[in-house]
Amino acid sequence: MTPSSDLNDYAERFKLLGHPVRLQILDALRRTPECVCHLEALLGKPQPYISQQLRVLREAGVVADSKDGLNVYYHLIDPQVAALLNAALGPVLPGERSHRQALPNCVCPKCAAPARQMITLQA
Repeated sequence: MTPSSDLNDYAERFKLLGHPVRLQILDALRRTPECVCHLEALLGKPQPYISQQLRVLREAGVVADSKDGLNVYYHLIDPQVAALLNAALGPVLPGERSHRQALPNCVCPKCAAPARQMITLQA
């Protein structure tokens, strides 16, 4: 029989995954690190709401952040949550890890770089 402390840990993880927006955030972060502004554009939710959900995930030890200049990028660090996401949503295919969609309404450096390249090519 599984110890109750392990069951409590699983219950907490399932609670984290039971929130639709947190699940969407984690689905994006399991592919590639993202900044808040990209998640905001991707999910169509306001920045304070995205930041609140990221705080919950960070405090639970599921995601971590790292700075790159002025930008903060979040990434998935919990291997058990990654395994649960793979079981529920299917595995991330190798090409999905490197392919990232630039969003037109996002101003993050990852999205702005392709737009700048397009402007340079058109000039």
